[in-house]
Amino acid sequence: MRRKVLPGLRLSLGVTLLYVGVIVVLPLAALVLKAASLGPFDYWQIISSPRALASYRVTVLSALVATIFNLFFGLAVAWVLVRYRFPGRRLVDAMVDLPFALPTAVAGISLTALFASNGWFGSIFSHLGIKVAYTPLGIMIAMCFTSLPFIVRTVQPVLEDLDPALEEAAQSLGGSDWHVFQKIILPLLAPALLAGLSLSFARCLGEFGAIIFIAGNQPLSTEITALLIFIRLEEYDYASAAAIASVLLLTAFVMLFFTNWLQSRALRYTVRG
Repeated sequence: MRRKVLPGLRLSLGVTLLYVGVIVVLPLAALVLKAASLGPFDYWQIISSPRALASYRVTVLSALVATIFNLFFGLAVAWVLVRYRFPGRRLVDAMVDLPFALPTAVAGISLTALFASNGWFGSIFSHLGIKVAYTPLGIMIAMCFTSLPFIVRTVQPVLEDLDPALEEAAQSLGGSDWHVFQKIILPLLAPALLAGLSLSFARCLGEFGAIIFIAGNQPLSTEITALLIFIRLEEYDYASAAAIASVLLLTAFVMLFFTNWLQSRALRYTVRG
């Protein structure tokens, strides 16, 4: 009797499909069906209302700024943790995962206390004429805090596995540090960076607890889309909530498709290189 390479494949595959169907596909299908229950005119009126459009603008722009900031800051953190040894390194490495372990509501309250006008950091910014709490800037800071680990944890393993011989060979041929990073290291990091960026951006789009305390939640100004969805649910307007949520869902799918396409191109470029 020929032994299977993967014993228990049917059972494991069945459990996986059941999990994906119940946890992922079923809620998404319910969301799409609820939004589809609206007529085209009503659906368009809901998702294109001034309040909804303002929430899209605040959410997407804040998520873009936070993701771009995390691209550079997260890469720097991963680089320092991998390439250098210093006192407290393990503590810093553990603190990177703090946004994963900390309840988002607690993070939101803490950030509000820190960046309020009388807070530790907020008082410093106030002297400079910059208001953080209850402004879009506060939303961006909350998004940066909650999504930073996605960049660090996707880039860090790739940095650890890089062969130092590649860098040494480039340096021996006269390459500068910037040239080595640009031509050798960055192409190898590109797929991991794109994966981290997509996860970070998706987390920013759906973040709720860490933002509502520091945002101020003013309609047309500092109201994020997730909060608007929550308000519609509290009003028992489930169809409107589903319609607005479908816009976020479509945005996430488009973003994931685009980043996967970029990842495949980066991988092909790396293999050819």
